[in-house]
Amino acid sequence: MEQATLMRRGTDEPRLCEEDLKLLAQIASGVTADVAARKLELSARTLRRRLRAICDRLEVNTPIEAVVWAARRQLI
Repeated sequence: MEQATLMRRGTDEPRLCEEDLKLLAQIASGVTADVAARKLELSARTLRRRLRAICDRLEVNTPIEAVVWAARRQLI
């Protein structure tokens, strides 16, 4: 039982798709959400919903925390 628990811990880390990483990279570059939405060809509302979904998946409170999460893992 203990061994199975250890194996599961390694796979519990959330994964982000390429589009999510591009979105976080735009936010990390310092542009506003509206500018990032235009660059990614999304509506501002869609971008905000996707940011919220990313934050929920990563269990962080803000998009900046999501950016830090991705940067620490050298994903962006």
